[in-house]
Amino acid sequence: MIPKEKHNDITKEKEGFSNKGFDISLTSEEINQKISGLINKKSSWKYWTALAISFLLLLIGVIAVIRTVQQGLTLWGIQNYFSWGVAIVTFVFWIGIGHAGTLISAILYLFNQKWRIPIHRSAEAMTIIAVICATLFPIIHTGRPWYALYWLFPYPNQMGMWVNFRSPLIWDVFAIITYFILSIVFWYLGLIPDFAILKRIVRFQRTRKLFDFFSLGWTGSEQQWKTYKSTYLLMAGLATALVISVHSIVSTDFAVSFVPGWHSTIFPPYFVAGAILSGSALVSAILIITREVLHLKEFITPYHFEKLNKIIIATSLMIGYSYLVEFFFAWYGANPHDKSVFSERLLGSYSILFYLMIIFNVILPQLFWFGKFRNSIFTTFIISILICIGMWLERFIIVINSLFKSSITATKSIYLPTITDISIVAGSVGLFLFLYLLFIRTFPIISVYELRKEISKNNE
Repeated sequence: MIPKEKHNDITKEKEGFSNKGFDISLTSEEINQKISGLINKKSSWKYWTALAISFLLLLIGVIAVIRTVQQGLTLWGIQNYFSWGVAIVTFVFWIGIGHAGTLISAILYLFNQKWRIPIHRSAEAMTIIAVICATLFPIIHTGRPWYALYWLFPYPNQMGMWVNFRSPLIWDVFAIITYFILSIVFWYLGLIPDFAILKRIVRFQRTRKLFDFFSLGWTGSEQQWKTYKSTYLLMAGLATALVISVHSIVSTDFAVSFVPGWHSTIFPPYFVAGAILSGSALVSAILIITREVLHLKEFITPYHFEKLNKIIIATSLMIGYSYLVEFFFAWYGANPHDKSVFSERLLGSYSILFYLMIIFNVILPQLFWFGKFRNSIFTTFIISILICIGMWLERFIIVINSLFKSSITATKSIYLPTITDISIVAGSVGLFLFLYLLFIRTFPIISVYELRKEISKNNE
């Protein structure tokens, strides 16, 4: 017999747990069918509409790339002083997005945050897909993609040419490859127990055999769980450290140069904070899309978006502080070239983009201080998209504005992206959405074994 006071406490705890998106009345089999069983169900019209839109954007990008290969980089807006055009701006943007996904998942796991369950797999998938999108841009930027590996990859060759290992661009190559491999391993490790569930649920024999192969003989024994948990914890720790170090290395592409506006020690923490801000915003956006097209409103709730919005508030304040520190360094350092760069940001040719960046990245996220906006799905989606646009504009301002007002007095021309540049950027967005939508129909987007574990724990 449970005392009345104790019974009320248990009821409140269960109600709170349910309000976070987990229906504690569900059985293990019902969870399997609602999450893993989505693979057997027909896709909704919302899903096909989203897939068609993403494919259209991807097609636009593919056509632009084909035209670039046929006619050369003259179709782009790049010039002698703007060799780092929109392609490299978008590369840095996608790298930032990619670093945030695994970081969010790993840190939340290390801090034992149970609300990560509905979001971490989307974040991990976002990482892998974003890195794929990012790596395409340096290859396309060479103008002859089929020579990219032949020219750039460090291997003994008959030309006797080696890349400059002291260049931060080469540090990028090794850092990003290392991070990409670890992200795939971390993502795959989390899927192993679910693969064992999927092999019993899917209808098609070949698909069942495929999931059986990737489950690596998982039976759920006590020894397997013990090894699995220790390995997953180790990978989460490595991923967290690697994300911070890798994106700091990406920032050194700028920081070690002597271009005014780039040569700054604040870039490593500045870039990491920006990556978390843009990544958290994009996770919110794709979760809202997932919630709608797969009808998972009972699992992905306003509670989870409220948590993500709090992360957005914190990182937005960090970004705002970084913007102020940049201007302070330019003023206090008394370097006329640095002052010229930041004066250009305020009053120059790209000042409109600069103010839009401030509004999207610093001002709008402060609306999440109010519960009305923080718990609104619609408001979260709109602000998240605008933050992603703002973070792309930030990369544009850093790259283009600094090159426009470099110390070379001959730099007077204005960089304007062409329709081909814009089409390739749109194509990368389409590629990201297309691959993500394929992912959520191929794998369980929410960790089934973690969800079952939490529900059973709260039913005890």
